[in-house]
Amino acid sequence: MPAGMKPLEKFLKKQTTALTRAGGFVGGVADKASGGTGASRRRASLSRVVPFFRETSPESGQAREVFSPDSEDPPSWPSATGPGLVSVPSSANGSGSGSGSGGGDIRSPSLSSDEQSSEASLITETQSGGGGGGGTPLHPDTPDNLTLIMLDSVAGKRYGHCTETLLDDFMLTHPIFLTADRFQQVLLQQFSLETEGKEREERGREREAEGERREGGGGEMDGAERKQSVLNVAFRYLDTYRELLQEEGERSNSFPKELYMCALQELSRYPELVEDVLKLQRWTEILHCPSDEEKESRKKQVRPLFRHFRRIDACLQPREAFRGSDEIFCRVYTPDHSYVTIRSRLSCRVGEILALVREKLQYSEDQPVLPGNLILVAVTSAGEKAVFRPSDEAVFTTLGVNTHLFACEASELESLLPLPEEIHWTPGDSKLHDMSAEEVANQLVVFDWELFSCVHEVEFVCYVFHGEQSRWRPLNLELVLQRCSEVQHWVATEILQCQSLPKRVQLLRKFIKIAALCKQQQDLLSFLAVVLGLDNPAVSRLRLTWEGLPGKFRKQFQQFESIADPSRNHKSYRDLITSLRPPLIPFTPLLLKDLTFLHESCKTFHGELVNFEKMHKVAEMVRTIRRYRSSQLAMDTETSPSHLQTKAYVRQLQVIDNQNLLFDMSCKLEPKDT
Repeated sequence: MPAGMKPLEKFLKKQTTALTRAGGFVGGVADKASGGTGASRRRASLSRVVPFFRETSPESGQAREVFSPDSEDPPSWPSATGPGLVSVPSSANGSGSGSGSGGGDIRSPSLSSDEQSSEASLITETQSGGGGGGGTPLHPDTPDNLTLIMLDSVAGKRYGHCTETLLDDFMLTHPIFLTADRFQQVLLQQFSLETEGKEREERGREREAEGERREGGGGEMDGAERKQSVLNVAFRYLDTYRELLQEEGERSNSFPKELYMCALQELSRYPELVEDVLKLQRWTEILHCPSDEEKESRKKQVRPLFRHFRRIDACLQPREAFRGSDEIFCRVYTPDHSYVTIRSRLSCRVGEILALVREKLQYSEDQPVLPGNLILVAVTSAGEKAVFRPSDEAVFTTLGVNTHLFACEASELESLLPLPEEIHWTPGDSKLHDMSAEEVANQLVVFDWELFSCVHEVEFVCYVFHGEQSRWRPLNLELVLQRCSEVQHWVATEILQCQSLPKRVQLLRKFIKIAALCKQQQDLLSFLAVVLGLDNPAVSRLRLTWEGLPGKFRKQFQQFESIADPSRNHKSYRDLITSLRPPLIPFTPLLLKDLTFLHESCKTFHGELVNFEKMHKVAEMVRTIRRYRSSQLAMDTETSPSHLQTKAYVRQLQVIDNQNLLFDMSCKLEPKDT
C-alpha cells in the first residue's frame, strides 16, 4: 500500500496545521524512500477532506484508553447476567490500574471542551443500543469461546431475546478479532463433534455458576441442534461475505465444499438436514461458478476507474463494485514525462506493476537503455512524492485526484516533477454555464448513489481496523473518498477559471443552488463537498465576487455553512441526518471519523479476551450505514443528448487540486490590494 499515513489515524493522532491546506502526503521524501515507520505508511485517501474536521492541538496527546495497557489483570467489565449492555467503565478499571485521573475518560482528544458533551452523547446513544436490537449480554472472552457462545445462542439455548443482534454483531466484526480461516475451522470442528466433551461441560458449569443460563433456558445441544446451528451460522457468513468470498476463488470455496461433504455424510443419521445440505450445495456452486450475468460482466473490456475514463460510452455506464481481480488500464510515467500504458489487476502488487513497466520499456524505442532497479512513486500535482514498497497492493484507488504514478530509479527520485498540465492552467468559460443546476445536481446524486451502493458494509470496518493488513481491500470506499475530494476541487476550479466577474457570480449562485438540490435529494456527500469547495480559502477571499451575490443566496449559504460547522461534534450535521429517512447518502468521511474514534477510545483486546461490547458498538454503526441504503434511490433514465452530455461531464470532472495554484489563480482574479 502507499507510503502515506492513514488519514483517519493522522486526524486522531498526528494533526498538524498542514492538514488545513489541500492535503497530500505527509513527511519528507527521505522518510518515504527509506520506508518510514509502520504508522506512517498508511493510505492518504482522506487527506483532502479533513478541513471538515476540527484539528487537534499537538499537546492534547493520544486518545485515552478505557483501561490501562500496563495492567496485568483483565478489566472488570460488568457482569453479563442481565439483558442490558455490558457498559464500558466510566472510571479506572476494577484492578485500580487506570491511566491517571483520566483513565476512564473516552472523550475524543480532538474536540474542544464545548464539544465534549456532544461527543459523549454519541457514545451514550451507541451504548443504549440505538439500532433497536438491544444490547449484547456477553462477557469478554476468547475469540473461539465467543464463536461457541454464538452457536449456543443460534440454537436457542442462550440469549434468545437478542440472538439476531448477537449474530449480526459477530458477522460484521469477527474479522477484527478472528481470522476467517480460524472461524471456518471452528465451525467445521463443531459440526463434526460427536459429543460435547469435557471442555464444554466445564464451560457449562462455569456459565451456570455465573447465572448466564437464565438468559436462554439452558440445556445442552444434541447432535442435530449443534449441526443445525453451525449450518445456520455458515449460511449467514456466506450471505454476508458473498461478494468478497467470490473474489477469493478457490481459497474461500474450500470451506463450503468441506462443510458440504461433512453434512452429506451425516444425512443418514440426521435426515432433517436434507434441506440445509441442498442449500449448502447451491452455495458451493455460487462461489465456484459465477452466474451467467457475472460471467458476461467479466468478459467486458478492461474497466476504467472513474477518474481515468478513456471512452465516453464507458463513463455513461452504471457503476459496478470494483473487485481486486478487475483489470484496469493505467499510465505509468517516466522522469521525462513519457509514459507506458499497462493492463493490471486492481489488487496488483507494486512489484508486479514494475515488472509490467519494465517489460513495456524493453520494447520502447524511446528507451534505448534499459533502466536498472525501478521504484514506483506517486507524485501529486503539488510535487509531493510518496514511494511505494514492492509489497504494497491495490495502490490505484489510493491516489489523489491528480496524482500520477512514476517509475524511476532511486537516483532519479528528486528530479520527478508533476505533469505540465497539472502546473499550468488556461482561463476559459465553463461548460457549466450551459447546464441547468437541476440536471447537474441530479447527476451528482445518481453517481454518488452508484458509488455508495458499491461499498460493501464490511469495507468500513476493514478501512478503520485493519488498513493495509486487511484481508479485503476497501477499494470502493476509497473511490467514494476520492469523489468527495474531487467535487470539492471541482467547485473551486470552475469558479477560479472564470475570468468574468458577472459570470463568476452566476457560477456562485449555481453552485449554491446545486448544493440546495443535493441536500433536498438527501445526498449529503455532494452537498457538503460543494459547501466545502465554496469555503476553500482561494474562493472565499474573492470579496468582489461574493459582494455581487444576492442577499437571498448569501443567507442560504450561511445556513449551509452552519451545517458544515464542526463545533459540538458536528451537531448541526448530525441533527440533519437524524431527521432524514432512507435512502440517503451520508458524508462518508464523518462515518469513518466516528468509527476511528470508537476504535481509538477503547481497547479491542485485553490479553486474549475480546471486548465484545466494543464490537457491538461497531456493528451498530455499520447497521446505521445499512439503514441508509435500505431502500433504493429512484434512478433517472432520460437519454436526451443534453442529459447524456451533463452525465458525462459530472462523471469525469476536470479539476485542479493544487491549493497553491488555486490561490495564485484567485490572486490574479482579485489582487490582494483590491
